[in-house]
Amino acid sequence: MKKYFILALLVAVQAYGAFAQKDGDAKTILNGLSKKYRSYSSIKTDFVLTVDNKQAGVQNTQTGTLISKIQGNKFRVSLYQPAGKKQVIDQEIISDGKTQWTYMVDEKEVQVNDAGQGDDAFNPAQIFTIYEKGYKYVYNGLQKQNGKTYQVIDLTPEAEKAQFFKIRLMIDKVKKQIYNVLVFDRNGSRYNYTLKTTTPNTPVADAYFSFDAKKHPGVEVVDLR
Repeated sequence: MKKYFILALLVAVQAYGAFAQKDGDAKTILNGLSKKYRSYSSIKTDFVLTVDNKQAGVQNTQTGTLISKIQGNKFRVSLYQPAGKKQVIDQEIISDGKTQWTYMVDEKEVQVNDAGQGDDAFNPAQIFTIYEKGYKYVYNGLQKQNGKTYQVIDLTPEAEKAQFFKIRLMIDKVKKQIYNVLVFDRNGSRYNYTLKTTTPNTPVADAYFSFDAKKHPGVEVVDLR
């Protein structure tokens, strides 16, 4: 199930083909969103991911933290074990823009790939700008939830064979930030990402976006490059 969570986000942020404009209102909202995120030097986001497939009787929830650095496509995702109040890291995906490490804590193994390669290769920071390539989009109006107002936009991939047939964004109208991303899989699964906090310009050193094997004795390094 760990890898299932990761692959869900991978497919959600992949680009499928050329950009296509379909809805002027949606384009205005999304352009403003993209411009805001691109003005940051870095972003830290705490999120909750729920995977739900009623037909298969599956529902799983996992929390995580994403820290990304805009320049150089650097990022680090930490996924936490579901049990207990203390955040214990279950898995990490780290990239310095050139090399990507997938660290599975319980297995004491880290897989090394070139950035953008391998089964778990993705840049989760793209979740903030996924609409820019390969999606048609339409504005579906406002939705109120817990006293806040959200702008709802549906994205559909242009590629006919895309695994996901729709992505629904809920954007905080006041903060102009993504609050929720709901991904619809053709197999009946839904992947619901709720961004609990979004902190721009978080101070972070470049060394944070690499895996130091010397600091993890006993961890097997599997180089897949």
